[in-house]
Amino acid sequence: MSGPEGTESGTGSSETDMGSVVNPDNAVLDTTEDVERRKLVQLCLYALDRARSAGVADRIEEGLAEVGVVAVRPDGERFDPAHHEAGGTLPTDDPDLDGLVAETEVVGFTDNGRWLRAPIVTVYTRRSGASEA
Repeated sequence: MSGPEGTESGTGSSETDMGSVVNPDNAVLDTTEDVERRKLVQLCLYALDRARSAGVADRIEEGLAEVGVVAVRPDGERFDPAHHEAGGTLPTDDPDLDGLVAETEVVGFTDNGRWLRAPIVTVYTRRSGASEA
């Protein structure tokens, strides 16, 4: 049975049957459930940032990971301004460390691959005047 704009009704379970709304360009729009989930995730991140117990923080982080919200700690990776926020620098004489993330100051998060917040990191920077190895 056909509905408006060529949609079908009564054809079984699908994402659109579950409450997703598709615009004419076939892009899935936010539903009430999506908005509520985002609010709940944001509340969990707020609580995680303020948790004084390492055990509580770990449990919140584990629970978020179970639903696709993953912590990002890029220690040792090349600094990428598209995905990392520089919070500070740490001078180094080692040219191999130049531009790498020394430590994560504030954990970042992705939700099923979509960035929620970038990690704030300290980046190794080569001391000026440091000799080549």
